[in-house]
Amino acid sequence: MYERPKNGQNSIQDTIMRGTLILAMFAASLAQANWGDVEEIRNLDLDAQGISGIEVESRAGSLEITGVSGSDEILVTAILRVPGKSEEKAAKIIADELVLTLEKNGDSAVLKGYFESNGWGESPSVRLEVSVPSRFALNVVDSSGSLTVTGVSGDIEIDDSSGSITMNEVGGSIDITDSSGSITIVDAGADVSIEDGSGSIKVRNVGGSVTIDDGSGSISVKNVEQDLIILGDGSGSVKFADIRGSVEQH
Repeated sequence: MYERPKNGQNSIQDTIMRGTLILAMFAASLAQANWGDVEEIRNLDLDAQGISGIEVESRAGSLEITGVSGSDEILVTAILRVPGKSEEKAAKIIADELVLTLEKNGDSAVLKGYFESNGWGESPSVRLEVSVPSRFALNVVDSSGSLTVTGVSGDIEIDDSSGSITMNEVGGSIDITDSSGSITIVDAGADVSIEDGSGSIKVRNVGGSVTIDDGSGSISVKNVEQDLIILGDGSGSVKFADIRGSVEQH
């Protein structure tokens, strides 16, 4: 004999159906959000003959610079990312707001890679992978995102707002002005100067002197051929070892 479901059973079934529908809509929303992240790769190159260094201006997105021994060209791979947009809208943002150029200016190359975007929410970004002759000097202005430099023998000057900075096997002098983010330098051939607002600082194996003016964050320095000068260490621990010159703490 057929029995009509009781009211309580109907209520339970309705609740289950509504919950299943909500979960399905949520899953579809996530899938659409992931689909809406548009990426595009662009490549730039420039003959490096007659050029002794490169100036780089970047904003949101990571920046990686690698020195290549014996190379006489500059190669740039730019990975453009526009989050949460359809392909049509992303294409318009790229066309209207992207700045991506590599040009020669006297004896320097000038690379610009960023979006001129002031919109709400997650902003578009440009990830730059740059290959340069190892003899090059670097001058970098970076707003946000991690910065990595490897295998460059020329002098390096960096003005960075936020994001980690990592350097390995660099031969020239290093001058860093940084607002926030960790700094790690390993195997530097000449003097190192760091002015940092906040974030940990780790320096290893330096052929010259090390000068640090730090607002906050730990400082760790080891194996320095000449002097260690700490102009300020607002807060955070200070550790050093194997300093062959004098040590000054102000």
